[in-house]
Amino acid sequence: MADIIHIMPELDGEEMLFVGGLIRDMSDDQARTFATAYRSQRRDPTNVLLLTLLGFVIIAGVQRFYLGQIGMGLVYLFTAGFCLIGTIIDLVNHKSLAFKYNQEKAQTLSMTVRSSTGP
Repeated sequence: MADIIHIMPELDGEEMLFVGGLIRDMSDDQARTFATAYRSQRRDPTNVLLLTLLGFVIIAGVQRFYLGQIGMGLVYLFTAGFCLIGTIIDLVNHKSLAFKYNQEKAQTLSMTVRSSTGP
């Protein structure tokens, strides 16, 4: 049984609970493998906020490209962030945007780690 607080102390709140639930039934080796892979693919909400601010000032949509949402990034780029309204909404929702991206990555990595290392 892996302990999320010791394996990934940088997580907080809702993300810690979510990832903790994913690794609850993993062995310690599986949890460490998961943590290594997750750290390399995880998006920090602070970076999303900074990129959204950059998009507000210079290039709209850069935060969407960072989150792997290429289509929305192009829409933001060509519409100036929906006339800056979409960019303002992203400023408010930067944590949930990052959490949604991180959830998808964590679920995929969890399945990969479980299937590649066995029970």
